[in-house]
Amino acid sequence: MKLAFAGTPAFAATALHAIVAAGHDVALVLTQPDRPAGRGLKLQPSAVKALAVRQNLRVLQPAGLRLDGRNATQALQVREALQAAAPEAMVVAAYGLILPPWLLALPPAGCLNIHASLLPRWRGAAPIQRALEAGDRETGISIMQMDAGLDTGAVTLTQTLPIGPEDTSATLQDRLAALGARAIVEALARLSRGELVAIPQPGEGATYANKIQKHEAVLDWRSDAALLERRIRAFDPFPGATLVDRGQTLKVWRGVVRRDFGGTAGEVLSTLPGPLVVACGGGALELVELQRPGGRRLPAAQCFPAGAPALGQRLTAGPD
Repeated sequence: MKLAFAGTPAFAATALHAIVAAGHDVALVLTQPDRPAGRGLKLQPSAVKALAVRQNLRVLQPAGLRLDGRNATQALQVREALQAAAPEAMVVAAYGLILPPWLLALPPAGCLNIHASLLPRWRGAAPIQRALEAGDRETGISIMQMDAGLDTGAVTLTQTLPIGPEDTSATLQDRLAALGARAIVEALARLSRGELVAIPQPGEGATYANKIQKHEAVLDWRSDAALLERRIRAFDPFPGATLVDRGQTLKVWRGVVRRDFGGTAGEVLSTLPGPLVVACGGGALELVELQRPGGRRLPAAQCFPAGAPALGQRLTAGPD
């Protein structure tokens, strides 16, 4: 099929690679503008752009798609390019820009979105993180026929995936990216045969995966230990869960729930050279892997060269 593709991060690049490998003609790729990254803050292309360049695909990077907005000139150029390319369908994966009505209506077969959840659960920007944070036992991929709503379109194909007890957003995203790539190739094959059936989402069971905010990363010791352990995994690699020890912020990359300890929220119940355990609103959390500013991820025993938190010390309990 002749397609257009819109996506930005590695999750989307995995799908684009599979689509090209399956023999589809990707006439145009849309991705976010290059962003500063790294210590030198040099402009870096998105994962999708880097792949598209290697595959000799045409790439456009508009800052917006509204024909009446501040980036109207760029949006008009995109519309003209899409009209000239005449794709039968567009595939969208973690693009990062809202598709306006003119774009949704442009391809004859519409726009298919690769969404990393089992819709209608976890519509929105952060479905992987929110599924982990909530303690869901499974997630998956939904191939959705896009409409003007927020992930409300009819679902054409779903694939499920179990969530393991040690999964992080990073590990789960990698597995979902591979699953999404396989799912979109299957959906496109069905579409080309006229066999792709779109089923409206049910009205019940919808939840929203709000974008992760940096302030959420601070561990609130008043919460239950199980929730904090899940949040640590959900926020790995971004933004990374944090705690404050004697005025310094450390990132927490791994914790273990301990129900054999009890105390006041934020109280250090056990310290090095034994396990480093902090009381929570329910149970306690053993801090296993940490990272000091400018350092790397290390076992807790190696993260306190000047001395670990003292027994009975109170760590910051989170925002009031």
